[in-house]
Amino acid sequence: MNDKQHSLNDERARILKALGHPSRVFIIDTLQERPKTVGELTELIGSDASTVSKHLSILKSVGIVTDRKQGNLVFYSLRCAECISQFFGGVEAVMKANLERQVAFTQPD
Repeated sequence: MNDKQHSLNDERARILKALGHPSRVFIIDTLQERPKTVGELTELIGSDASTVSKHLSILKSVGIVTDRKQGNLVFYSLRCAECISQFFGGVEAVMKANLERQVAFTQPD
């Protein structure tokens, strides 16, 4: 593997790692509806504001989430909503295929 490919794979892994927590996946799902504040997300997730802020910071650091200040509030939104939606669609297609394979494996001949 050359340096360029290695760097590309490192960045891909960094983004995938940021997606590797159920609360962050929930945040992404929620932000597909509309931008939200930390307070709104805290209420929906049921965690404290510092934990939600940390999740948002991780998502922001890899370019998935962006923020916009409006008065005293900061609204978070998805940077690339369509590509995230397509990615999750691909993940769900794999989940469906795995389930179908599992069902086929467990059914008697």
